[in-house]
Amino acid sequence: MGYVDGFLIPVPNGRKDEYRAHEEKWWPWFRDKGATGLVVSWGDDVPEGKQTDFRRAVALAADETVVFAWMTWPDKATRDKAYAGMMADDMDMGDMPFDGKRMVYGGFIPILSLGKTG
Repeated sequence: MGYVDGFLIPVPNGRKDEYRAHEEKWWPWFRDKGATGLVVSWGDDVPEGKQTDFRRAVALAADETVVFAWMTWPDKATRDKAYAGMMADDMDMGDMPFDGKRMVYGGFIPILSLGKTG
């Protein structure tokens, strides 16, 4: 079942198109390093929770939307090698259309996958 990187990203509403273009620009680099898929989802029905929620996880501002995204890899080793290459190349990500300090991310080992997931 491979490996999955998950992301929660606070994106200013006025930069939605710029953010989408940013992801489209970088996808070929990740694909060429072995990523097998990328799904980027703009928040639509993201309720406030009583104890925690997606909004609080990224300290969402009133003029922002939470993006929920995931990238799939054939295995963790491929993903680790790609990220090591990104750091070694000291890649210039340019002016990112979101506050990267508030992005939440992590790597996950799938334990169940049912139906179409992308």
